[in-house]
Amino acid sequence: MSAAPDARVGNVLGFDFGLRCIGVAVATTLTASARPLLALAAHAGVPDWNELDALLRAWSPLALVVGLPLDGDGSEQPITRAARAFATQLQQRYRIDVHLCDERHSSQEAARRFATQRAAGQRRKRDAAQLDALAAAVILESWLSEPSCTRTCAI
Repeated sequence: MSAAPDARVGNVLGFDFGLRCIGVAVATTLTASARPLLALAAHAGVPDWNELDALLRAWSPLALVVGLPLDGDGSEQPITRAARAFATQLQQRYRIDVHLCDERHSSQEAARRFATQRAAGQRRKRDAAQLDALAAAVILESWLSEPSCTRTCAI
């Protein structure tokens, strides 16, 4: 897995990994902007691979970014291993660059953005799936703006 953002122009898909739900977002490297797409249902961290196949066909990403859940002090937590395994599965299945990005504080930032959108009348109710997809967008924005957020993970 690569250790730095790609200099090519195109789409990148980002994932906020979870055992029951995986948030998905898309970004373009040209504008470094990301937007939430959807949340995939997962069972013990395993997504519907057919649904993921369709997403990759639709967006033709240059790379994939998986949020790496870490504790506040940077140490790994139990779900970190599952997120790494998911990243490895993505790389093996799709044979494109997969990056791991420190996702500390992405959920809090997503919740803050969601609350701002709700206050502005853009969102009607709190939906966990929307938050997961928004967290994936935050992860992608971090990856695009700060190459240092990436951690290398050997397969």
